[in-house]
Amino acid sequence: MQFLLALIVAGPLLGAAAALLPAPPGLKGSSPDQAVLRHGVTVTGVILLATLVLAAGFDHDHPSRMQATTDISWIRALDVRVHLGVDGISLPLLVLTALLSFLCALHSYFKPPAGPAPKAFVALLLVLESGTLATFAVLDLVLFFLAFETVLIPMYFLIARWGGEGRRAAATKFVLYTLLGSVVMLLGLLLIGVKSGTFDMVALATDNGRGLTTSVQVTAVLAIGIGLAVKTPMWPLHSWLPDAHTAAPTVGSVLLAGVLLKMGTYGFVRIVLPVAPDGMRTFAPYLAAFAVAGIVYGSLACLALARPGAKGDLKRLIAYSSVGHMGFVLLGIATMTPTGVNGALFANVAHGLVTGLLFFLAGAVKDRYGTADLDTLAGATGAALYGRAPHLGALLAFAAVASLGLPGLAGFWGEMLALFGAFDPAEGLSRPAFLTFTAIGAFGTLLTAAYLLIVVRRVCMGGPRPAGETPIPDVQGYEFAAWTPLVALTVLAGLWPAVLLGLTDPAVQKLLAGGTQ
Repeated sequence: MQFLLALIVAGPLLGAAAALLPAPPGLKGSSPDQAVLRHGVTVTGVILLATLVLAAGFDHDHPSRMQATTDISWIRALDVRVHLGVDGISLPLLVLTALLSFLCALHSYFKPPAGPAPKAFVALLLVLESGTLATFAVLDLVLFFLAFETVLIPMYFLIARWGGEGRRAAATKFVLYTLLGSVVMLLGLLLIGVKSGTFDMVALATDNGRGLTTSVQVTAVLAIGIGLAVKTPMWPLHSWLPDAHTAAPTVGSVLLAGVLLKMGTYGFVRIVLPVAPDGMRTFAPYLAAFAVAGIVYGSLACLALARPGAKGDLKRLIAYSSVGHMGFVLLGIATMTPTGVNGALFANVAHGLVTGLLFFLAGAVKDRYGTADLDTLAGATGAALYGRAPHLGALLAFAAVASLGLPGLAGFWGEMLALFGAFDPAEGLSRPAFLTFTAIGAFGTLLTAAYLLIVVRRVCMGGPRPAGETPIPDVQGYEFAAWTPLVALTVLAGLWPAVLLGLTDPAVQKLLAGGTQ
């Protein structure tokens, strides 16, 4: 188990280095480009298999206990350690990251992104995977920051070199926002480490803030929270996200929405909640207020993009929807209750599955029509997917209703539990304020349903294909292979939420209790 977790974290880095080397003659296939793309599929496939084996060997009877741990001294002067481990909170995110990385590599093998030679693309994809997996596996504050920052450079180049129109400006905006937030976050992490005398996240969670004064906790939560809120992203620190998603290649959008946004909310749960509970209690009402503002703002922005004549971009609309969906995650965290935090973790995974699928589908529509403009897609010569590509239209409609939180699909449980948590927040938090946040969040679910149903009606239910118009291809075999796991898991999580909640709930209970359970 220890070896498996170390392989999962370090394996993609080794694969990235190997991708930059010349392919052996017998493995080149029809071209070197094909060989390196196949290498990406192989490495991400091995990492996914290792992650599934780790999940199978995980002690599901004790999900609150750190398992597969490695603890090696690295920088003695600062007491920084190579400390790895996995529990019921981090395991689902490891599996989600490995799965989406593999599906993106598989998609890229059959449809390479337009741009420079794919050797650098595959290497960057693997570095991105390694950094994300490490973020969910490390248990040292310094290592967490290093892993958190590792993903910035590969994502910058994925957008800037293989993205669409406006890619360089979008990539620069992404890096500037996240770097500025990370500088502030580093100061908060160092403050905790210096004042408590350790950077070990397990020891800090067990201490539960007892070794830190209230003023230190408040300062640390403010600094760390800003950095995490940028990555989440929380309104009003979200403005980098729509540009990045609109310009990014399909696999870049899938990974950005599916796993990178989860790094911010994971930091709130793993670090802020258990390490500085008094500071978190001070800022919880403000976090909840920003969360519900993001829910309503994201929905209104999507409604504006979806209306006829707005020249709204489908990928941009999905990006704004992420602001709203991540608002529910932040609302659940702000309640500081087991119900709310479990809802936040469930919504994290559900958003990764459903929004990953939505960006795959949006990319497929754009590839077929050469545009993601909703007015064009809804016009007489536009998509009308039900009549032109029925399977593609059905999948887009499925992903939309899953995203709006239809009961029986994954999107429902996270939002419901987050609202339940806000209805009865933790002791010390203002219940009238959180009841107001609950009402606003519930109203946001109605707005979400409105804009997603408008998108389905306009894009999928247009007029019949004009006579003489060239038909478009329906779902291809490689697309079916890449999308089916996301569809199946969305249904499974919706019908059997205990699979995920059974992992997260004991770990959340222990985390909120300061490691005493």
